[in-house]
Amino acid sequence: MKPVGLVDPRTGERPYAVLQLRAEDAAGAMYGLVGFQTRLKQGEQRRIFRMVPALARAEFLRYGAAHRNTYLCSPAALEATLAFRNRPGVFVAGQITGVEGYMESAATGILAGWNAARLARGRGAAYPPPETAVGALLRYVTAASPATFAPMNVNFGLFPAVAARGKRRRHAEIVARARRALDDWMPVFTEGV
Repeated sequence: MKPVGLVDPRTGERPYAVLQLRAEDAAGAMYGLVGFQTRLKQGEQRRIFRMVPALARAEFLRYGAAHRNTYLCSPAALEATLAFRNRPGVFVAGQITGVEGYMESAATGILAGWNAARLARGRGAAYPPPETAVGALLRYVTAASPATFAPMNVNFGLFPAVAARGKRRRHAEIVARARRALDDWMPVFTEGV
């Protein structure tokens, strides 16, 4: 619902929030609200959604429901390469590893496939350092406490701490360090499989 990068063309102002609709059929006659998993009862959903002017006269074909993600207890099951600890040649990726988000899922898929190919060709598996976004996420997914493990998006809290004070400075230092670490690691990634 964050309106980052969106401006109302009529007013030139950034809206408080936006609703994203995704086509649910090829004809473009049915749309679903993106990211609206909820535990609200149908009547309450109907009441709240009708408060949105564009949905005031909409016909609701299906209401939202809370969904449950199925995921592994990755800290107990996976190496940082995304291979099973007890089955080194079997890799997993995506939401089942305990990552949230499209980019995070895609990144784990790329890394798992890259490592599977390296293993098949007799090369050692590798993974980005924890100072990078993917490395920080992998460290969380594979080294968090199994007792409290829950799916996670990449975020600044996953990166190793820096000494800078203040949110802007801290984030800037984390980003600069991540770029250096990624530059140092890229030759490993680009050397191929």
